[in-house]
Parts: sequence; structure tokens; C-alpha cells
Amino acid sequence: MHFRVVIPARYASSRLPGKPLADIGGRPMVLHVLERALQAGAESVVVATDDARVQQAVEAAGHQALMTSPDHQSGTERLVEVAETLGWPDGTLVVNVQGDEPLIDPALIREAARQLVLHDDAVMATLAHPIHDHADFVNPNVVKVVADEAGYALYFSRAPIPWPRDAFATQQPMPHEFGALRHIGLYAYRVGFLRTYASLASSPLERYEMLEQLRVLWHGHRISLGVTPITPAPGVDTPEDLARVRALFQAA
Repeated sequence: MHFRVVIPARYASSRLPGKPLADIGGRPMVLHVLERALQAGAESVVVATDDARVQQAVEAAGHQALMTSPDHQSGTERLVEVAETLGWPDGTLVVNVQGDEPLIDPALIREAARQLVLHDDAVMATLAHPIHDHADFVNPNVVKVVADEAGYALYFSRAPIPWPRDAFATQQPMPHEFGALRHIGLYAYRVGFLRTYASLASSPLERYEMLEQLRVLWHGHRISLGVTPITPAPGVDTPEDLARVRALFQAA
């Protein structure tokens, strides 16, 4: 299975400025992400950034980084620019790996690519993991997804979906059998659709939820959803997240 990985790494983060270069175990965070993408079997890995300091750190370690526009509103838009700059053919399979996931399991990256290979009628593929904890279910920072019987995404939300009305109306614990799924923010695309995505108007749903994948559903395209038993590792959004991940690296 042939696929490429692009890692969007925006320097300006409101909650953690300079996040891609945050030191973890003596190396910038973005390099940890890059190495896990290579471990997944990607034939190439490109870091797409808007800051020369990130580009220099990646290239100093012997890897590829491209400067992309600071005006992009999402990682997907940054992928589009990379695909155009490098001239990738429409059939090229690309996985978008977030630059703040230094502990991501390489098997998840490969599985996202595999899902797209298995579903020719999907323009995107992504992953999910079962939710068993009520706190995660009601946490707006944990994105939920609902799929149809064939395994295609119906909707993504920061709200608790699906809502088990009868159980929650009587304050019962969350029933484990009703199938709440946590979305794992990992996306596989074919380059041909990335070019289509660039022309799609943004949708009200994605602006309300702040979830870019809703643009794809809004315009009638299909997203394949693979449910994995692999628990996603914590990402880095805040200084507290960074401290936790540093501790995990120290303990490893």
C-alpha cells in the first residue's frame, strides 16, 4: 500500500505559541510526529508549515519541509498547497497527520490509508474509537462521530451524539452498548479530491462546530469511518498537555 503523509505544523497557536518546536525529550515535537509517520510505512513525509523556524528544524534533521501560506484556515488547505507544489497525481493517497500528535500510534496512520483503499466510493477516510467514559462523551473537546450501517460517517459533533434519551432521562450511567464513538483526527485523501476540496465553499455546520470535515458531508461526499480498538494517545493543545506528554516520554 503506497501512501504519503503531510504534517501541517502551524507555528502560531493561541494556546501554545511555537507548538511544533516545543521540546520533548530533547527534540522538537514535530520531529516525533514525523518519525512515527515514517514508522507507519509512508513512502514520503512532508511537514507543511508557515514559519521558517519550523522548516529549518525539520531540514536540519534531514527531512522535508515546505513553506505554505499563512492564510490557510485548516490543515486540509495546507495539504492542497503541498500537493500542487509537488505535482502529485490525482490518484496519490495522502494522510493528514496533525503536528501536535507526538505519541500517535503508527498503526493508526496506516489504518487511515487502508480505509480509503478499501472504499473507492469515499473521498476521505478517518478513524474512531469507542467511548466508554461519560466525561469524554459530554466533553466538547472530544469530537464525536455517528456512522451508518455500512461504516460511512453521518455527522461529527462536539455535542454528545448519539443521545440515549431514555437512559439519560432517568440519570442512568451511559449504556456501553449504544456505540458512542470518539473521532480520531486523522484523515486520508486522494489528491484528486484535495483539489476538489479547495473549490468547496465553507458550510455553516463547520463554522458552528469548528470541524472542517463537515464541509465534505455538507457538499454530499462520503467519508469512510474505520473503528479501531487502538486508544488514541493524548495530543498537545495546551501547556498542561505538553507537560503530560513530556512526562510520558520520560517514563518510556
